[in-house]
Amino acid sequence: MDERVREHAEVLVDWSARVEAGDDVVVSVAEDAHELGVAVAEALGERGANVTTLYGSDEVSRAYLKGVEAGTDGDVEADDFDSAPDVERAMFEAADAYLRIGGGRNTTATADVDRATRQAHAKARKGVREARMDTDWVSTVHPTRSLAQQAGMAYEEYADFVYDAVLRDWEALAEEMAKMKDVLDDGDEVRIVTERDGAPDTDVRMSIAGRTAVNSAASVAYDSHNLPSGEVFTAPYDTEGEVFFDVPMTIDATRVRNVHLTFEGGEVVDFSAEAGEDALADILDTDPGARRLGELGIGMNRGIDRFTDSILFDEKMGDTVHLAVGRAYDACLPEGETGNDSAVHVDMITDVSADSRMEVDGDVVQRNGTFRWEEGFEEAD
Repeated sequence: MDERVREHAEVLVDWSARVEAGDDVVVSVAEDAHELGVAVAEALGERGANVTTLYGSDEVSRAYLKGVEAGTDGDVEADDFDSAPDVERAMFEAADAYLRIGGGRNTTATADVDRATRQAHAKARKGVREARMDTDWVSTVHPTRSLAQQAGMAYEEYADFVYDAVLRDWEALAEEMAKMKDVLDDGDEVRIVTERDGAPDTDVRMSIAGRTAVNSAASVAYDSHNLPSGEVFTAPYDTEGEVFFDVPMTIDATRVRNVHLTFEGGEVVDFSAEAGEDALADILDTDPGARRLGELGIGMNRGIDRFTDSILFDEKMGDTVHLAVGRAYDACLPEGETGNDSAVHVDMITDVSADSRMEVDGDVVQRNGTFRWEEGFEEAD
């Protein structure tokens, strides 16, 4: 076993999930992620935790959903699924932590499942999803050949990329990102502007007053649930303006490129995409909350140095900003307040490395990818 696999497992168990002796931990291991699953099980055993292991397979999920389609003659609705499966819900309600190890053999395994079926399944599983998110959950990936292929890399090159992103000095990065968190916590309004030749401009404003930003330093201690991480995010509202997302991504098993959204009164009133527009439309039509923003995220992990068509990595990349339509995270909201609610949470990314600026209450905080506390900020003007 590559020693970096064990290091990955130790970061996941100790830094990210903060597992302690006696904790009940559910571990979902994807296809081709066996090695990391083994290393995580070993680490959990050494720490005296109790482990329940699940097999997380997109191919199995596809088979199930195709079976539902066959049993309903293809006309699938949320009522065709149990809205709160007792066994699965009870498992997560009893768990202290949930570790999801992604991987898989085919990144588009569910591409031939009807979008309406996938949406109905997502709506029906809201109760299970909420129970799972009430645990100390962390999602990560093991480098696999399918992910390397999706990223356009050789497998060995992709493995190096993954470990450069995961095996960071997380305490040092947390200290740096705390500066951005402080700016957002003290601010009332964020404005993002990009002005590029040959692409639609972005000029979008959103309120963040009363919200709490999350210093997403890859640990539940920071209300952060991804490994790797390296972003600061909050829950905006009252969005106005237009935004262009120039980073290609796969949404709902469909390649989507060059998305343009127009916001009025806090919700999307117009949209377009150069590719994958139907998939985007289906996402926005999921429910009323799917047309409102649930997240503003600022990428700060410069160990991620290229786009890989994986939102887990791409949204954390330095010199990027992402906005998510759909569900807002409770960690960003005042106690007792409900944020934007939706069955979806879909991130879209824009490159801010050039011809861009981000303002908070009129003050430029980031210009052309450089933060105001970094060397070269003035030269970036």
